[in-house]
Amino acid sequence: MIQLNANHFLYLLQAAQWTLLLSLIAFVGGSVVGLGLALLRVSQIRVLRVLASGYIQLIQGTPLLIVLFLSYFGLGIMGYKLVPIVAAGLSLTLYAAAFLGEIWRGCIEAVPRPQWEASDCLGLSRFQQYAWVILPQSVKLAVPPTVGFMVQIVKNTSLASVIGFVELARAGQIVNNSTFEPFTIFTIVAAIYFAMCYPLSLAARALERKANAGR
Repeated sequence: MIQLNANHFLYLLQAAQWTLLLSLIAFVGGSVVGLGLALLRVSQIRVLRVLASGYIQLIQGTPLLIVLFLSYFGLGIMGYKLVPIVAAGLSLTLYAAAFLGEIWRGCIEAVPRPQWEASDCLGLSRFQQYAWVILPQSVKLAVPPTVGFMVQIVKNTSLASVIGFVELARAGQIVNNSTFEPFTIFTIVAAIYFAMCYPLSLAARALERKANAGR
């Protein structure tokens, strides 16, 4: 049996960097797609609202694990073989987009109705209305829940191990297979996850208090 050493700890830290990279990919990609979904959800065109709502309900009602399987194994069967990080990034992007889109849709609709009416009275186009009046106000409401959701993204990256992507949780399994010290290894893994997620949780609570104080 190999004893736990500094190399094992460095390996876990390197895997934590991959976890952060995958989280960043999911958040950036999910933000781009999620903003589009949020705008479609409040569109004046009913077909667009229905399509966006259908996508959100489908993804939110499907376990992330199934989305990962479909992205990696499903597309592979169809001839589109993706490397694990691409499949994991795609799956988490689709997952994050559904939740961020719904969060941001709620924040857009939370902007007081007189703001919409006032911008209409000014003769602003729909684009100008969103760009200059609605979105700047909804961003303030959206920041706390968005930062809070980032914690969920970081933790959900652990599921990417099922398609062969070596992130922090998978690295912990690999190290444990060689050292057979599960309590120590997974305590370290948990501590690293905590170090990544706890600052985000604190930031989300602080931003929420600030937003509530402002209102």
